[in-house]
Amino acid sequence: MLRQPSGGFSRVAVPVKALVDRFGLLMLALLSVTLMVVGKVEPQAANQIRVVVVGIASPMLDALSRPVESINLVIQEGASFLALREENRQLLEAVERGKRWELSARQLEQENAQLRALLRLKTVSSPAFVSARVIGDSGSAYVRTLLVNAGAHDGVAQGQAAVTGDGLVGRIVEVGRRAARILLITDLNPRVPVIIESTRPPAVLAGDNGPTATLAFLPRDANVQVGARIVTSGHGSVLPPGIPVGVVTSVVGALVRVQPIADLRRVEYVRLLDWQPPVFEPLTPLEMVGVPDR
Repeated sequence: MLRQPSGGFSRVAVPVKALVDRFGLLMLALLSVTLMVVGKVEPQAANQIRVVVVGIASPMLDALSRPVESINLVIQEGASFLALREENRQLLEAVERGKRWELSARQLEQENAQLRALLRLKTVSSPAFVSARVIGDSGSAYVRTLLVNAGAHDGVAQGQAAVTGDGLVGRIVEVGRRAARILLITDLNPRVPVIIESTRPPAVLAGDNGPTATLAFLPRDANVQVGARIVTSGHGSVLPPGIPVGVVTSVVGALVRVQPIADLRRVEYVRLLDWQPPVFEPLTPLEMVGVPDR
């Protein structure tokens, strides 16, 4: 059975507690001032007192800090768990969206193959290419070119398209045995036949030695919207069709600005496309009526 504190102890403890509560702050202030004075008068004695106090308080502070650290650790683990749970939910949703897109893509691929077979549409084969590294630029504000470490010895020829993983960079304008020079699409000289990917009107991409290019020779009824993608058209047998070129950034009247989709300031590697346009060969009179020419 627990023993209750005696009445005499209570009569002594209550006034002492009240006195400490009333004058505790004053006593601490006086103790601080006393320690400061002792530190000025007797620095060595003050250092010894400080060392003793620290030695006594350190284990107590360490013991008091451990529960706080444990609580902080539990809070951090809980926050990490909630973040991982939310990330897992987002990943599951992304996987579900990916599955739906995959199913739609497979259906569209089958329909595309059936329609191509029905129309007997001749597909454009992918061009061969040579990979090269950029080893220099023009160093001029008036000419936008890049120098690459591949030339005629590697199968590079004048007029070939230079592309990155993002899109069109330019065309080969000079070829040496071991090097070649690319004229960028933002230069003042090149003209690239293009189309607007969504609405299909033809145009010509023209550079002006600035960071962007413009669209020229657009049909008057062309509906150009900001954000529309521009791709090569293949007209004129200049470049392969379907290469991404840029994105429309502004439309002010007839002036349409296009931002190149490839970052032309940070090109390190390019592919030089060896694309040969189909050659028109007229039929002989016998072939026109279905008789093979022997």
